[in-house]
Amino acid sequence: MDEKIKTYLTEFELNEPVAVNSIQDVEEQLQFNFPKEYSDFLMISNGGEGSVGQSYLRLWKLEELIELNEAYGVQDFAPGLLIIGTDGSDTAYCFDTRSDDKPIVSVPFIGMDLSEVQSCGDNLIQFLGFLYGN
Repeated sequence: MDEKIKTYLTEFELNEPVAVNSIQDVEEQLQFNFPKEYSDFLMISNGGEGSVGQSYLRLWKLEELIELNEAYGVQDFAPGLLIIGTDGSDTAYCFDTRSDDKPIVSVPFIGMDLSEVQSCGDNLIQFLGFLYGN
């Protein structure tokens, strides 16, 4: 795991890793390829939760992504976003699939709308740094 990511996740509980073929299966179902950095993270930890600096983060498990995105009606309310986690409260963290760069953004669960999207980082390291307070 990248040293910067390790620094950000010292108080974060990691889950068991997932296999590459599981990632590929979900990507195929979603018709979306995860950024390499995120796929690499999943092969170390299938989501997890805990503190990242002064913030709280729950990254959903790979097998939860499809079901939970459907349950929240993401494609109806905020098409082009793919929720990957939450702050444990009212904020969803998502990949913005409308951009080739696939940045990580936030959107409120209540009133979920593309006009509410806020940037959290261009990649996983920047996102964790944003949460950490860097």
